Formats: sequence, C-alpha cells, structure tokens
Amino acid sequence: MATTRAELERAAAVESAVLLLGETGTGKGVAARALHEASRRCGGPLVHVDCGALSESVFESELFGHERGAFTGAVARHRGRFERARGGTLFLDEIGELPRSLQAKLLTALQDGRLERLGGTEPVEVDVRVVAATNRDLAREVDEGRFRLDLYHRLRVLEIALPPLRSRPEDVEVIVRATLPALASRVGVEPPELSPSFLRALAVRRWPGNVRELLHEVERSLVRCRGPVLEAAVLGDDVLRVASPREAVTPMARDSADPAAEISRVLRSTGGNVSRAARRLGVSRGTLRYRIVQHGLGSLIPRD
Repeated sequence: MATTRAELERAAAVESAVLLLGETGTGKGVAARALHEASRRCGGPLVHVDCGALSESVFESELFGHERGAFTGAVARHRGRFERARGGTLFLDEIGELPRSLQAKLLTALQDGRLERLGGTEPVEVDVRVVAATNRDLAREVDEGRFRLDLYHRLRVLEIALPPLRSRPEDVEVIVRATLPALASRVGVEPPELSPSFLRALAVRRWPGNVRELLHEVERSLVRCRGPVLEAAVLGDDVLRVASPREAVTPMARDSADPAAEISRVLRSTGGNVSRAARRLGVSRGTLRYRIVQHGLGSLIPRD
C-alpha cells in the first residue's frame, strides 16, 4: 500500500487521465477522492458517475446534458455531469459498464475537450481531469470487442492497481482501528476494545468483498456486541468458519529489484495460468498481462 500511495501522489501532481484497477471493495472511490484532493484541481468539484447504475436511455443525457425540447419531458436545459465537473475531476466509476454506443462520444469529449448536449448544435467547452475505475479486465473486454481500444488507451495514461485485502492481511487491524470510531458512532455506541481473538479471526479471512466487506462485518459486530470488548464470538458464521486451504497470495512487489523474475516464478508455479498467477500476485489479470508483455515472458503461457 505504501507503493500504491506513492503512485497516487505522483499521479495527483499531473493532469493525465488515471485508470484505477481493483476488485470490488478495494477502495477505488477512496483513491479517486485522494487523487482529486491532492491535485491542483482540489478547489473544483469532484463529480461521480456510476457507469453501471444508469440505464443507457438516460446515460447520455446525464453525462453530456440536454437542451430544452431535446426529448419528451425535457422542459429546460440540463447541464450534464461532464459540465458540472468543469475545473475539477470527473470520476467514471465502473467504466467497463459503459455502453459501447456511448464510448465514441466519451472519447471525442476527452480528446477535443468539448461536447454537444442532446438536442444541441453548439459545442460546449469542458475542462476536466478524468479518473476512471473498473473491476473488469478491460484488456479482455477490448479483445472481445466490448470496449474500444482507443478509449482504453486514452483512459489508462496512468494505471494504478489497488491490491486486494487478502494480499495484505497485516492491514486489517490498521483499517479496523482507523474506522472503528466512525462505525461505532453510526451504530450509536462507544468504541469498544478489540480482543486478540477478534482481530485474529478478521486477519485470517480472505475477504472476497475486500475492505467494504470488512467494514460491514465490523459494523454488524458492533450491533451484536453487548459488552465493552469485541470478542470473536460476535462475528458471523461465515467469518468464523474454517475455510479450506487456498492458494497462498504473494503480492507482487512492483518496486522489487527483479519483478520479471518474480512474475516468471509465479507463472511457472501455476503452469502458465494467468488468472491464477494474477490472484497469487495480488494484481488484476489485465495488469499482469501487460507486465508479461513488458518483460517478454509470453513464452511461459501455453498456446492452444
């Protein structure tokens, strides 16, 4: 995470587009806010767009805006989120969900710094810094024709991968202690003490939902707690259940002296299976594929 923080700080110092990669719950939204607040645009707005929550029928209007009379019910001009982010940061969350039909228009707006509202004829100048995030393997989406290659490259001028929580179990206690006062306030109780058994139980779970799942479990534990100390007994059965042995995760040290040797070792141990190797290294499949090409390790992947 220290390496990830350093990457975020370097990205905040420039205006380039940033693509945040990571599983659901790893904190991509938190990273986007950190980028905005550390950038020269911190005095401007941070406008969030959930590309997976808006239907295609309203997405274009929400993103680009519309003129009065553009469609039935358009009784007034509407400034889209692109315009509302002027001078600040536009956060395109779950960018992999963006309909293919809208990707070309987004690319044009990013390249030209202008857009047209629905029903409009005059271009509207926009000045935004774009941060996009996805839990999908965008490289595969490109290969399978669901995402434009040119938009992919335009969004990933800088790419930052957020590691899953299972690859950094030593962070579990840090996260819990840092968020405990706010979670306790939400529940309406005083922050309790944390027993060693409680912390041990949290540390050994793989947390498929990552930080988000961890915080939800701690909040549920606070509701169940009836004393001044949080004990392991208040945790849900799914947390306490002893899981069957799984692949050990060895986070890839992006600043290691020989990352190519590390990737090669893990690929050999998985028989060239990129998905399994990515899980062991704690990175997305797309990121690992990029690094395989970067270090010339394609020969380690079996060909059909």
